[in-house]
Amino acid sequence: MKILFVHQNMPGQYREMIQWLAAQKEHQLVFLTQRDPAPQFDGVQTVQYRPHHRPAAEAYGLSKVWEEATGAGYGAALAAQKLERDSGFKPDIVLGHTGWGELLFMKDIWPDVPVLGFFEYFYLNTGGPVGFDPEDPPSAHSPFLLRARNAVPNANLEAVDLGCVPTQWQRDSFPDRFHSQFYQCHDGIRTDLLKPNPDVSLSLGRLDKPVTRDDEILTFMARNLERTRGFHVFMRALPEILEARPNARVLVIGGNGTSYGKSSTHPGGLRGEMEEELGHRVDWSRVHFLGQVPYDAYQKVIQVSRCHLYLTMPFVLSWSCLEAMAMGATMVATDVAPVREAITHGKTGLLVDFFDPAALAKQVVEVLAHPEEYAHLGVNARAHVVEKYDFLTRCLPEHLSRMNSLVAPGAQIKLP
Repeated sequence: MKILFVHQNMPGQYREMIQWLAAQKEHQLVFLTQRDPAPQFDGVQTVQYRPHHRPAAEAYGLSKVWEEATGAGYGAALAAQKLERDSGFKPDIVLGHTGWGELLFMKDIWPDVPVLGFFEYFYLNTGGPVGFDPEDPPSAHSPFLLRARNAVPNANLEAVDLGCVPTQWQRDSFPDRFHSQFYQCHDGIRTDLLKPNPDVSLSLGRLDKPVTRDDEILTFMARNLERTRGFHVFMRALPEILEARPNARVLVIGGNGTSYGKSSTHPGGLRGEMEEELGHRVDWSRVHFLGQVPYDAYQKVIQVSRCHLYLTMPFVLSWSCLEAMAMGATMVATDVAPVREAITHGKTGLLVDFFDPAALAKQVVEVLAHPEEYAHLGVNARAHVVEKYDFLTRCLPEHLSRMNSLVAPGAQIKLP
C-alpha cells in the first residue's frame, strides 16, 4: 500500500504504526510534516512542508486559528501536489491529524484518494479544562474563542472519509453529528516492550549510588509542568508527603513550558511559581527535576517508582498514563472522566479529588508506607492495558481493518 501520513509534529500518534508498517517492507510510506529536523525512520520518506501563510501576532482572535489552519492546509496540499509531480507518488490512502488543518485540501489534490483523519478534541466551554479550576477562570471571551476554534474540526468532517478518535471521552467531546463518521480505537501501547523491571536501577546526579525498586520513589510525569496536568496540585501535596516519609525521593519529568491552557506569568514558569509559594516547606534536596528525558530513561523512572502520579483536568488522556500502567506502576490519579475510562478505583489504581492536595498526600503516603498492600494494582493495571490498549493485538488490527475498508482490494494490508 502507498500511504501518506500528515502530521505537523512527526510522528505524533503514528509512532508505532509507521514503524510496524516499515518493518513489513511491503509498503511505500511518505510522511509530510512541518517538523525540522524531523526524526528519521527506516523505510519512511520524510517530506517537510511550510505553511503557505501564518497569521500576524495581532490577527483577529476569532479567526486567527482558522487563518493558521488554512495556511497549514494549503501548504500541505501544495507539498502533496509537488510530491506527485516530482516523483509520481500518489497514495492509496492519506492518514493525518485534523487539528491543525493539514488535511483540509487533500481532496482537492486527490479527489479519489480516501482520507482517514485523527480527531483529537472538540473544544468545550464546559466539561473540559476551560473553567475547571477556579484559580484559572475563563475570560468573558472564552465561549466565542472556543466556538471559533471548532471551525477546524467542523471543516474536517467534510474533508475526510472516516475519522478515528482514541477514547470514549474524546469521542463524546464532539457533537453527535460527528459520531457516525468515527470509529473509536486508541493509538496503541507497546505492552510487549513496556514492562515492569524488578532489577531496574537509575543513577541520579546528586546521589552516590543508583536508586532501585527497594528505594521509596514517588514519580510525576507530564510533557510540561502545567496546570492542565495538575502540576500545582502535586506540588502542594509535597510538603505533607515528604514530612511523613523522610526517606522518600521525588522524581519529576517534564519541561517548563506550557502545552495546554494559560502559561504562568512567573519568570520561572509554573515550577518557579510553585517553588516560590512553597518555599522552605519542601525539602528540595529530595526533589529531582529531571526535565524532558530520553524515552529509555523515562521508562526506568517509571519502573523504579513505588507510586506514580497521573494528575490531569478533564482533557485528552496522556500516553504516559497508559504506558505507566503497562509497566506495572501503582497509580494515583485524579478522579475525572477521561481517567476513569482507564483506571478503576481500587482495582487498577487509586483516584483522588483534583482539588484536594491533602487527600492526594494522604493517599500517596499510604502507598509509599505499605507498598505490599497496593502491589495488586500495578498487576491489574498492566493486565487492563494489555487487554484494551495493546498495539499489536488490539489496536493495530482495528486500524488496519479500517484502512482496508477504504481502499481497493488490491491495495489492502495483510492483517497480522
